[in-house]
Amino acid sequence: MNYRISHHAREEMERRSISEALLDKVLNDPQQVVVERENLKAYQSQIDFGGGRFFLLRVIVDDTVEPAVVVTAYRTGKIAKYWRVL
Repeated sequence: MNYRISHHAREEMERRSISEALLDKVLNDPQQVVVERENLKAYQSQIDFGGGRFFLLRVIVDDTVEPAVVVTAYRTGKIAKYWRVL
């Protein structure tokens, strides 16, 4: 996926210790893409962040523009809340 990272997303990635390599992995091979609100989608994957503890990495993207814009990214332990059974 061709994308750019917004200033806000870059700040949040740094604050939350989410590497650009991990973000790139989720954007290019997400386990799920979930429609959020308006023009936003959540590209998400369950990832082992160490110690065998899995988190859901969610990357919120506006992919209606070229290049797509990463709005924010975060990890959460509340996988069941966001995971969609298809």
